[in-house]
Amino acid sequence: MQAITVRDRNAGLAGLSLTDMPYPHAAENDVIVRVHAAGITPGELDWPATWTDRAGRDRTPSVPGHELSGVVEELGFGTTGLSVGQRVFGLADWARNGSLAEYVAVEARNLAPLPADIDHTLAAALPISGLTAWQGLFDHGHLTTGQTVLINGATGGVGSIAVQLAREAGARVIGTGRSADRDAALALGVDTFIDLQTEKLEDAGEVDVVFDVIGGDILDRSTALVRVGGTLVTIVMPPKVQPKDGRAIFFVVEPDRARLTDLATRVRDGRLKPVVGAVRPLTEAPAAFAPATRIPGKAIIRVAED
Repeated sequence: MQAITVRDRNAGLAGLSLTDMPYPHAAENDVIVRVHAAGITPGELDWPATWTDRAGRDRTPSVPGHELSGVVEELGFGTTGLSVGQRVFGLADWARNGSLAEYVAVEARNLAPLPADIDHTLAAALPISGLTAWQGLFDHGHLTTGQTVLINGATGGVGSIAVQLAREAGARVIGTGRSADRDAALALGVDTFIDLQTEKLEDAGEVDVVFDVIGGDILDRSTALVRVGGTLVTIVMPPKVQPKDGRAIFFVVEPDRARLTDLATRVRDGRLKPVVGAVRPLTEAPAAFAPATRIPGKAIIRVAED
């Protein structure tokens, strides 16, 4: 099969190439998925699991990509809950070969059935972004109706879904981003948009929850905005500064079949619209890790036609 692989950690984007790889092996409780579309996260080339297995051993050449949508090709021993020929979407394992390939082996529990009326390209934009948004807002941030949430990076893959979920939950949403993001953020439903290039983040005032996907100085400055009893949640790095009378949480998204199913239902009902950015063929996947122009939404690699 063909796959995008990385071999040299120091080579950066130049280390990405389209190569021939062996067809994957289905271990116990695995499925082999024929990948139709894959979502990518540019920062994953810096993740340790891209380069080493869980024991810390080098596993290159490795295949990046952790979001996928496709069709079950084969079941491993003991696999239940899915069937050959079934449309599925979900998360590839962190420390195994990923979804930028024609076929990938995935733990069955990390996948959910994909309804026939949801396109693979749209589904591939859901797993990391959708689960991260839900877990950040509700599992960790405990956001409830009537509260105010500040979402840093409101028009990105995660932020755009977080805005929609927070609005549906009855929260007031303040979104931040660049000047060019204002119209897109307002269209998503933010109540207030703060242009981080021309306006002061501190003008947001106190909020119940900060959900940060930017990190750095913006994360540090957001800490002061958390009101008493509130929560700062980030997916970028452990916070250096703690809210004075609140909590600060850093987390990594976890697979959740039931929540993926719920997110797919919301998409079918029109209550959730993932923002798909650039869509490229597998041969152009390396360029998607460093696009020449910034495009809002999730970058998707189209591996096979429906």
